[in-house]
Amino acid sequence: MAVTATEPAVRPSTAPTSRSGAAAVTAGLVLLVAVLAVVDIAQGTAAAGPAEVFKALTGQADPDDASVVIASRLPRMTAGLLVGAALGMAGAALQKVSRNVLASPDTLAVNAGSYLALGLAGVTGVSLPMIASSGVAFAGGLAAAAVVLGLSGLGTGAVRLVLAGTALMLGLNSMTEGLLLLFPEQTDGLYQWNQGSIGQNGFDGVLQMLPVTVVGLAGLLLTARRVDALALGDDAARGLGVPVRATRVTVVVLAALLSAAAVTLAGPIGFVGLCAPALVRPLARRFRGYARSRTSMPAAALTGAALVLGSDVLLRTFVADDLAVAVPTGVVTSLVGAVFLVVMALRLRDTAGSGAPDRLRIPSRTVFLVTVAVLVVVLIGLLIAAVLVGDSKLLLGDVVNWAQGRAGRTVSFVLDTRVPRVLAALCAGAALALSGTLVQAVTRNPLAEPSVLGVSGGGALGAVLLVTTVPAAGTWGIAGAAFAGSAVTAVLVFGLAARGGFQQNRLVLVGIGVAAATTALISLLIVLTDPFNSTKALTWLSGSTYGRTMPDVVPVVLALVVGIGVAVARRTELDLVSLDEDTPRLLGLRLAPGRLGFLVLSVVLSSTAVACAGTIGFVGLVAPHAARALVGRRHVRVVPVAILLGATLVCTADLIGRTVIAPAQLGAGIMTAVIGTPYFLYLLVRSRR
Repeated sequence: MAVTATEPAVRPSTAPTSRSGAAAVTAGLVLLVAVLAVVDIAQGTAAAGPAEVFKALTGQADPDDASVVIASRLPRMTAGLLVGAALGMAGAALQKVSRNVLASPDTLAVNAGSYLALGLAGVTGVSLPMIASSGVAFAGGLAAAAVVLGLSGLGTGAVRLVLAGTALMLGLNSMTEGLLLLFPEQTDGLYQWNQGSIGQNGFDGVLQMLPVTVVGLAGLLLTARRVDALALGDDAARGLGVPVRATRVTVVVLAALLSAAAVTLAGPIGFVGLCAPALVRPLARRFRGYARSRTSMPAAALTGAALVLGSDVLLRTFVADDLAVAVPTGVVTSLVGAVFLVVMALRLRDTAGSGAPDRLRIPSRTVFLVTVAVLVVVLIGLLIAAVLVGDSKLLLGDVVNWAQGRAGRTVSFVLDTRVPRVLAALCAGAALALSGTLVQAVTRNPLAEPSVLGVSGGGALGAVLLVTTVPAAGTWGIAGAAFAGSAVTAVLVFGLAARGGFQQNRLVLVGIGVAAATTALISLLIVLTDPFNSTKALTWLSGSTYGRTMPDVVPVVLALVVGIGVAVARRTELDLVSLDEDTPRLLGLRLAPGRLGFLVLSVVLSSTAVACAGTIGFVGLVAPHAARALVGRRHVRVVPVAILLGATLVCTADLIGRTVIAPAQLGAGIMTAVIGTPYFLYLLVRSRR
């Protein structure tokens, strides 16, 4: 799996040799940042325009106006400058040493590592000063970056790095969400902080993070010449006396330090480290000075500052002042960054192709029958345990009496609430597994999965939009909203990636970009809604089956029945579509209608699963892979085995989540992410070998 992701070379014959052009562009960036800073200071809820700001700065303003400017707006603007510069230069440095245009604090899971580290620190109940919090965030971010770089390698392709970073980010964020639900008092405000806001209460935070940021920026500038040598290749750099490994480690540590300072001060401001270097990179084709790191990295810092301040200005321009205070700046930068990621995915030259997911292997019929029998027995035992075990333990006799209508009030209450939860987990897992099987077959992409491709995120966005705006919405309303959201994102992802026949890398990168956009919009809805709806949405997003009733299960059951029927009836077509482009055409099979039908069915399955049990990731990836490993690639065997595995996985996750720490509960989505993340990373390592 490879993508051409190296930075474009500068052509000496066309790039100007004069430094005046680069100097003029740099001066223009400085002027842009200055203008945005002035505008940002002038914006706010209080009536303090440019004239009042000038008077406050010169000591001539009314005390109230001066207080607003000095205590709130100036710190906010300064924080925006500091955070943008730190993230912009950190992203530029990471892209250069990894020789990967998609490397950034976001794609390396640095922010997710810092988020989890601070969450763990918050659970202890110890109140840390800001500088100590920065150290905790630095340790978590650096550890996450080391894992991603170790798994993806350096210069081995953009998609591997983004996949490793995204998978680790999902796993780490799921663990943090579990902490938020288990320790709401100790982690109060951490979710809002995680959306990224440059709002400050005085200069204390800025002054504490300023030395850390200056050290990181200065350190990266001092390594600029060595970083340029690395661009020539490891062997050439060694020939010039550059310690390759030490240089890479130093740059990654300094970039993590800058990211930690930014995260501590303002929370994760998404995608600035990706977008800022991407905007500066084309300048190297026109101005030779920008081909050098000592010029391009400061330009990336200025561009990052302009992005953060520009996002804040844009937010306060188009959103009412009272709402703008509550909306995090990171939501805007994440939306911009998601668009950037999609555009870059479409422009990257994809050389991976769309091969079959696995080697052709046909185990005997006996192996298939034994596998199905074992899975059925395991699932039946699991269902019995799930019904009997929970915050209240029951006996089989209690279940029999309940089924016959002879149980007592307490037993009836427990089973009336528990049985729908078990069925929801069972059906959601089966639907997600079948959805993943269909997507992987149609796209011939072994890494395709509803949550990775943004389809589950679209469904979650539609459902959360309805939950937060119409709290009394019913089961079919939520299912319809989830389907609408999934349909929109599916059309967007598959439509953009269809060019060239669903190339593996393009499809996955576009899906990750769209998923990032849906996550940002979901965060916006949760932040703006009232606390009751916010808690309800967070619980639902964790993949919880809490509060599910029998009517909630009906849509996913209907979708599952239709999906199984279609998959079994058209199993031969699925086998042919999953092989290559030519074989189905030679046999007279029309690819487009069949592919579209399977994709629509996959969207219906994933959206109804999301509506029933919330966001549950990785099931659509793990179950089909495990099924093919057990019984081969023929879909007449893969479909039933994948469905059984998916149902088993989600039922197990739901059972563990609601029993291990009872009466407290963890959503099934959190548990499946903890299980699925290592498996996803294992697949990346295996494909690398």
